[in-house]
Amino acid sequence: MIKNFVAELRWRGMLHDIMPETEEKLKSEMTSGYIGFDPTADSLHVGSLAQIMTLLHFQQAGHKPFVLIGGATGMVGDPSGKSQERNLLDEETLQKNMEGIKNQLLKFLDFSDRANKAEMVNNYDWFKNFNYLDFIRDAGKHITVNYMMAKDSVKKRISGEDREGMSYTEFSYQLIQGYDFYYLWKNHKVLLQMGGSDQWGNITTGTEFIRRKDGGKAYALTTQLIKKADGSKFGKSEGGNIWLDKNRTSPYVFYQFWLNTSDEDTENYIKIFTLFDQETIDKLIEAHRKAPHLRLLQKELAKDVTVRVHSLEDYEMALEASEILFGKATSESFAKLDEATFLSVFEGVPIFKIEKQLLQQGILLIELLATHSRIFESKGEARKNITAGAVSLNKLKITDGNTVVNHQVLIKDKYIVIQKGKKNYFLIVAT
Repeated sequence: MIKNFVAELRWRGMLHDIMPETEEKLKSEMTSGYIGFDPTADSLHVGSLAQIMTLLHFQQAGHKPFVLIGGATGMVGDPSGKSQERNLLDEETLQKNMEGIKNQLLKFLDFSDRANKAEMVNNYDWFKNFNYLDFIRDAGKHITVNYMMAKDSVKKRISGEDREGMSYTEFSYQLIQGYDFYYLWKNHKVLLQMGGSDQWGNITTGTEFIRRKDGGKAYALTTQLIKKADGSKFGKSEGGNIWLDKNRTSPYVFYQFWLNTSDEDTENYIKIFTLFDQETIDKLIEAHRKAPHLRLLQKELAKDVTVRVHSLEDYEMALEASEILFGKATSESFAKLDEATFLSVFEGVPIFKIEKQLLQQGILLIELLATHSRIFESKGEARKNITAGAVSLNKLKITDGNTVVNHQVLIKDKYIVIQKGKKNYFLIVAT
């Protein structure tokens, strides 16, 4: 059964541009469509997630999604939305990156044997034996320089304020991407190319190429580029990109990224990045607006995306980790975390080192806090805070400064967490 894919994108606020007759075509029969991903890293990041969700909706609407991994175009670099030329990658690095991306996409799309199963292709497979003279003869003659120069992505780079211009390599990118579309159209009956709104010029070059070379009909559709309400760039944190690979961005940091979105952004993101239907989302938004301080919408968004990108277990660990800083966690909570998550929780807090041998013998807490670390400036200050109940060791409140601290309190046989007041954390590392 074919569902209205375009209508789905429209109510979710994802649709940007669409070529005439595209919606009618998609409503009439199962159609093959693709989105390209250039393997510039061995992981995708949340900036790519909107396009992954587009493919998900496309398949759920009854259509056949193709994922194009740009093994060849990754060696060139796309000027769209860029102010300078991308670094070119060697073949070994590209291969590693492609494998990482493939493994991530397998989580989202159904590649099993069905009529509209997802398929993955690599444009290096058809470009590797395509020599330059053949390309300019078979492809270059169908698209004029005038047509290519008229594209916004090209005009902005050539007439930009920095005046750096663009290389011929990048200039040729839209023709290469256009040939990708032609190849998939001719060999896999792919009729639609999708992408972010900054790809409209490249995509329509493909439809024009198909028309001029073979007189064929192809279609184009782009989605909104995701932006924050305050105008800052989506998908970035203080530490850089938010990656889909847990080794690059821990599930805890990933979960916190979504949990900390603004109310206005969350109302948009929950439509774009989850599969909740319209009725469910409307009810969630209504409940959230009645009690925004509970952050119900952020919690639902963060849970859904974390579970889909990582796993239920990773979500539960991220939730447990969140409770350590922001909830009523106990000392047992530390045991449930792996070391990477533990360190993610305390990233950026002051760190002090102590010899593990001292803990084998046992030392007074007051000595630990004022002599072996500088959490307190003096023993008197340390004792005063301890007596007042303002100090916790591994989430346990300590009120006696003469408490002996030994190696048995070490978390992961290495760490001690000191909390001063409600919000000030310190990490002591035994070496």
